[in-house]
Amino acid sequence: MPDKKKATTPQTSILTPSALRSGANLIASAKPCQQSEFLDALTPAQALALPYLFDFWALPHQVPPAGDWRTWVILGGRGAGKTRAGAEWVRTMVEGPTPCAPGRARRLALVAETMEQAREVMVFGESGIMAVSPPDRRPEWIAGRRLLVWPNGAQAYLYSAHEPESLRGPQFDALWADELAKWRKGQAAWDMLQFCLRLGDDPRACVTTTPRWAKVLRDLLERDSTVTTHAPTQANRANLAEGFLEEIEARYGGTSLGRQEIDGVLLADIDGALWSQEQLLSAQVDEAPVCDRVVVAIDPPGSSHRGSDACGIVVAGVVMQGPVQDWRAYVIEDASIQGARPTDWAKAAIGAMHRHDADRLVAEVNQGGEMVESVVRQVDPLVPYRSVHASKGKVARAEPVAALYEQGRVWHARGLGLLEDQMCQMTTRGFAGTGSPDRVDALVWALYDLMIEPAKTWSNPKIRGLG
Repeated sequence: MPDKKKATTPQTSILTPSALRSGANLIASAKPCQQSEFLDALTPAQALALPYLFDFWALPHQVPPAGDWRTWVILGGRGAGKTRAGAEWVRTMVEGPTPCAPGRARRLALVAETMEQAREVMVFGESGIMAVSPPDRRPEWIAGRRLLVWPNGAQAYLYSAHEPESLRGPQFDALWADELAKWRKGQAAWDMLQFCLRLGDDPRACVTTTPRWAKVLRDLLERDSTVTTHAPTQANRANLAEGFLEEIEARYGGTSLGRQEIDGVLLADIDGALWSQEQLLSAQVDEAPVCDRVVVAIDPPGSSHRGSDACGIVVAGVVMQGPVQDWRAYVIEDASIQGARPTDWAKAAIGAMHRHDADRLVAEVNQGGEMVESVVRQVDPLVPYRSVHASKGKVARAEPVAALYEQGRVWHARGLGLLEDQMCQMTTRGFAGTGSPDRVDALVWALYDLMIEPAKTWSNPKIRGLG
């Protein structure tokens, strides 16, 4: 594959690339009189073009790495200039030598967590595509089709990561994905996008994201075809409001949130997390054994619209060999579903029971009361059912379950990445992720039923004596 370089435009041909790169640093650090002298020496055409010469203004982390790669991931703190870098990368892909000449890419996808974010940040934001494009190369926005069309005919379609199924069918030769690490359906949407990125000789993707502990991002960074650049918020200090850095450093400096959101660091483990990556990796088994008891636990969502929290549905079993303190639990499946109606998540839970020959369905009813059991009974009137009420907070409920993992008494079947993502974001101070830890809640209820409640019963002398 030939070495790929940035497409040049009439504006970038005014000055040589080496002059642009060194010139920006020299001018930025020069005295005001020297800056004025530089500007006065420019021709009118050069002065008009200068704001759009990103090669002149770009910071090192905003420049695509050289060589062969498929995905460029820009990791950075808040305000580090990721959006500007993504928008300028789109320009290098679509623009040709003249406004109407073709560029390297003809059909692009712009994907954010929601359609509103794609439109307001990636397209019309202060650092978005419209703002950084020269007037003679600025694309036309066709709102009804969620489409940008450049003067040379290149097109970019906007998509929401909330709707991965909408990505079945389209095809592209370039992709810009914004804030991948916080997409709720990140893995499903990213998988679909890989099938779409199939046009041209060298289809490429640019991902701009604040680093978060998400499996889809971790997996992407581990691929040989991925290159990365990184910068903290401070790298873009010159373009940020006065006092902003001082304020956020004072409030969040030295914290896990600060390391993630300011320093742009992908944390291996969150401080105070109840579970660690290494711990869960060591607990993996290829297949769970035949269990003596299996339960399916549900954490129903408070609502059922498209953007609501998922319904946590987790299948777990226990092997009862020896006294209760020697029992071993196995987390078998994460069957959680997003944005489902009550009858849909009830059917999903009953289906999981049938797949694994489960003994009981356990459901938290704090939000739904009798409604939860009523919905379940509509699907299967005879299902063995137990309701549970949360009298303690999420952290207090999760800590005894985390202790079982520390004792090496819980094992995981493979393929539980989304559940494990949430587990590693559950801290002693609460859930550090977005939304609700619905999958973790379901896990906790399942292991309570299988491991903790039997242990409490056995430790009660009065009840134990009845045996």
